[in-house]
Order: sequence, then structure tokens, then C-alpha cells
Amino acid sequence: MNGAIELPLDVAELSFAASGDALVRRTVLPSGVRILSEHVPGSRSATLGYWVAVGSRDELPAGYGSTHFLEHLLFKGTPTRTALDIAIAFDSVGGEHNALTAKEHTCYYAKVRDRDLAMAVDVIADMLTGSLLDPTEFETERGVILEELAMAEDDPADVASQNLFEAVLGDHALGRPIGGTPEVIREVSRDAVFAHYRENYRPQDLVITAAGAVDHDALVADVTAALSAAGWDLTATARPVERRVLDESVVTRRSHLSVETRPIEQVHVLIGFPGLAAADDRRLTMGVLNSILGGGMSSRLFQEVREKRGLAYSVYSFAASYSDAGVFGLYGACSPAKARQVADLMLSELQRLAEDGVTADELARAYGQLSGASALALEDSDTRMSRLGRAEITLGEFLDLDESLERLALITADEVQALAADLVSRPLSLAAVGAVDDDVFAGFAGNHQE
Repeated sequence: MNGAIELPLDVAELSFAASGDALVRRTVLPSGVRILSEHVPGSRSATLGYWVAVGSRDELPAGYGSTHFLEHLLFKGTPTRTALDIAIAFDSVGGEHNALTAKEHTCYYAKVRDRDLAMAVDVIADMLTGSLLDPTEFETERGVILEELAMAEDDPADVASQNLFEAVLGDHALGRPIGGTPEVIREVSRDAVFAHYRENYRPQDLVITAAGAVDHDALVADVTAALSAAGWDLTATARPVERRVLDESVVTRRSHLSVETRPIEQVHVLIGFPGLAAADDRRLTMGVLNSILGGGMSSRLFQEVREKRGLAYSVYSFAASYSDAGVFGLYGACSPAKARQVADLMLSELQRLAEDGVTADELARAYGQLSGASALALEDSDTRMSRLGRAEITLGEFLDLDESLERLALITADEVQALAADLVSRPLSLAAVGAVDDDVFAGFAGNHQE
């Protein structure tokens, strides 16, 4: 395979080879349903995903939290299956099934033996198309979601992370919490969630991906049968929904400093900047930068903050990219007395990278880490299934492992340094949760880019 493979919405059939003798096939049904598979020789299991390109950022004010609420409800029963029936279907074959709500998509997935893939296709199709959204179950699940939000609120690292996203992204929809807030979940109505369901769960919205021991023709036949049995008219002609516009948005920082005081043993400190959008040509460069700065035990942050000074147990950097915006951040957890020192050290390491660049050894080590981790990840059909879904939904192109590694090998030290310099020039926000107050971080980074 040479170069990225484009995935046009108006092409009904595509087929191409991928690394490791895998075969990728894609079918777009007349109704707009898109089905992608990656057959991996020697596999005895398969991972299946049903995707809709709608996430928490797409919700209207009256329905904040609806996407996550709906994800829960689709497991609660259909006209032909109870919630227990759905659970038994997978438990009885040793399979796994679950779902995830993200900021820009929702995915319902399962991992089963090859012999049980048709069952998984049928059950998830039934869930997706025929959910009852029973009013009694709705109220029961409201309580479950409130407990889930309470659990997250008890995790100071989660709270600090959400506070950082809100501080960096301001009023942008990506800054909102995925699950909504307790206040909103208590008030959201079944009608709002049902309207969200009907508006976004249509044939032209649906992407189905499967990887591992999968026969594409059989998959297409099983999907067609399951969706037709559920009452979807797959003969009606519809173009798949357009992908999100990938132009980068301008985000306006909400705050330079967000400190939440809690009587706990550690302070969770995050420093963040507006990052790269998903289509940015520098996204692989960001991977190299992240590896060198805070991506492992040999990274600069780990060596400087933990190994040399013993100031923190957990310290790293991260990058999150979405269709039109992103966040780049640094994280450290330490005792309250060390919080300011750790924050200063994390920022200074990024600044040092921007000013002095990276060494040839660091560049080679980052390439080795990223290429090895990418290859190992693809031993798992879950990763391959997710790669197909994200390729179809976000960028509209499939980038194979071999092509990714070729591009990765071309990244230079100058490009990494230039990206670091760009990041540190952007507005900075700090979020902290723990036994500290604003005074601990007074004047941090000179109120960078106020």
C-alpha cells in the first residue's frame, strides 16, 4: 500500500491490501450505511463496531448529556429483546460488549469468536434501531448516570482534566463534559433524548466496522438482514452524512488559572494549550514531540520530575485532537508542597524543548517507541476496528501502518522544535485540584499570553 487511501462518500465499493497481508473492504449501501472490514489472516475472533458521528459537542442546550444518556438506554431493551437478553447473548458465548460516548462520535462494540460474529451483528443492530427508551427504564438509568457522574466527581484527576479542557477551550462545544452535569441530567427529558435518537440514528448516519476473522460479503449480508428485519428501508437512496468540516476553529481561553481546593493528599496539576486539529499536517510530529517530552519512562518529564528530583509518581504529556480543535497538555500529581515546583518544571521542559530542540538520540528513540507501539497495538482486533471507524468518520482516508511509519521516519528535529515553539506561544491554562489555592500559582508563567 502506498500513500493514504481516500474513502469517498460516493464510491460504493473499495478494496485494498494493508500491512500484514490484511485485506480492507468497504461497501456503501444505497441507503447510506457504510460497512468496512479488515480481514486479518490467522485471527479466530473479530471486533465489531456500530458508529454514529455524533457526540457531546453536537447536543443542543436543552439536551446536554443526551448522547451519553442514549448510549446507556440502548442496552435497556427492544421489542424483541430485554436488557437481560442482550447481556445473555454475549455472556453465553464469552464475548464482550460495551459502548463509548466521545466528543465527536458514539460507538457500540463487541468482541466475539468468529463463529459468533453474525449474532453480534444482529443484537447490536436491534439495539441501535429498536430501542424502546421505556419511560420507567429512562428514570432508572437517570439514577445510574448520576452515580457515574458522582464517581467521576470523586476522581480529582478527572475533575482537573475537565477543568483544563474548559479553561483552554472556553465556550467551544468541545470544552463541555461528555456526560453532561448532574444539574442537566436531572432535568433532561425523555422527549429530548428521543428527539436526539431519531435525528441522528438513521441509515445515512451509520458506519459499521469489523476487524479480525471477518468475511466482508457475509458481514454485508448479515448487516443488511439485521437492519431490514428491524424495519429500516435499505432500498431507499440516501447519501451518507457529510463529514465534519476540518477547518481549524479559533478557540478563546476561558481562564489562565483554575484551582479547586480539596482536602486530599495529592495535587493534580495540568498545564494546557490549544493543540492541533485532526487534519493538521503536523499530527505525526506531535506524536514525536509527545513521546520525547512525556511519553514514557525515558521522556524528559519523567526523568526530570520523577527520576532526578523525586517530586511526583505520575507525570506525562498528552495530545487530544478533534475535527477543528485540540488540546496539548502536561500532567503531574504530587504533594501540595511541591505543586508549584512541579508546574514550573513541566513548563520549563516544554520551553527548553522549544528553545534548544531535541537530540538525534531522542528522535531515534521516539521513532522506535511510536513504531513499536503502533505495530503491537495492531495485534489487537479492537485497535484495527477503531482505526477503520475513525478513518471513515473523521478524515475520510485510511492510513496504513507501513505508510504511517514511512511518514514518521521523515520527521526532523527542526520540525519537532518548531512545533514546540508554536505550542508555547499559545495561550496557557493551568488547572489544579487538591489542597492548594490560587496563591500557590500566583504569577505562574507570567500570566502567559493574557
